[in-house]
Amino acid sequence: MIRNIAILTVNDLAVAFKNKSLYLILFIPIFIFLAMTLVDAGDPGARKMNIGLLDNEKYPAAMVRGLRSADQAFAVSRLADEEAGKRWLKEKDGDGVLVPFGSEGESVALIVVERASLRTVAIVESVSELQRVLEGRSRNWIAEIRSLHEGAIQKQMLPTWILMLLLTVGFIVLPAQVAEEKEKKLLLGLLQTPIREVEWLLAKVCLGTILTCVAALLLQLLTRFDFDLAGASSYSAFLMIGGFSFSAFGVLVGFLCRTQASARTLGVLFYLPHLLPSALSDFSRQLNAVAPFIPSYPFYGPIKSILLEDASAFDFPVEWISLFGIGLLATFLSHRLMKNRWLM
Repeated sequence: MIRNIAILTVNDLAVAFKNKSLYLILFIPIFIFLAMTLVDAGDPGARKMNIGLLDNEKYPAAMVRGLRSADQAFAVSRLADEEAGKRWLKEKDGDGVLVPFGSEGESVALIVVERASLRTVAIVESVSELQRVLEGRSRNWIAEIRSLHEGAIQKQMLPTWILMLLLTVGFIVLPAQVAEEKEKKLLLGLLQTPIREVEWLLAKVCLGTILTCVAALLLQLLTRFDFDLAGASSYSAFLMIGGFSFSAFGVLVGFLCRTQASARTLGVLFYLPHLLPSALSDFSRQLNAVAPFIPSYPFYGPIKSILLEDASAFDFPVEWISLFGIGLLATFLSHRLMKNRWLM
């Protein structure tokens, strides 16, 4: 019995190697490790804290002198206004922006990307320690902490969940379905009818877009996220263009595989690199530099701005062109593979 179990186990390992499931098991931890090494880690106070001050604004004189003199702990940058400071933070060029708070000019508000972060705690503690050294016990300079993305954690995580839904449909559901139709010769039989290749492709793309929109709508209802008319229109527009783009991409992935097992494996190999860099870009300067080169970021960036910052779809013409171009290219390549009866 032990011999038979051993033989069957080795056979299953060989099958896993043949259909690339073994590659998936090895790829997932390696990729997650590489992605997490790019996330800002370690002691949040170990490197200089880049603090922004606004031009033509009144700050406590002792605080400004202290920040400039403590050049081993702080780097001070001058910014034109508060909006420029927020853009500066979004681009991960700085750690926090100090703006005047109150009418007396003796207190400031600290604007950060994420309020509940170790970096924010390190800034507050360092400024408080600087104040204690310079002035002893007195009124705190930092009177308020503001976050770029206000709201509950459910609201702030919503763009990531929507990206996950989009990529799940595009890289998990559709590739397996396309590969199944190829593996069972259903697609060959369908092509013997008057149905043309482009009609089948458009039907699959429409299916993926509908599934994405339905899943996102259900998520919106469950989280009770409210929109105004302009926000709902922009959000719906990006959902549809994103659904088209990654549904076409998913169909192409399915055509590259002969079986359902290989399609699921290849789908996950595409899924993680499109999800993690974009979703973790808020937590790392390195990932924030890498994420714009990932095809999923032209969808994730605008969706996040629309949901959390009240942006409009018209603010992202380059992202529109990128997503539409990805969809058109994937559809064209899938059509060529269908014409050549690739792996059918």
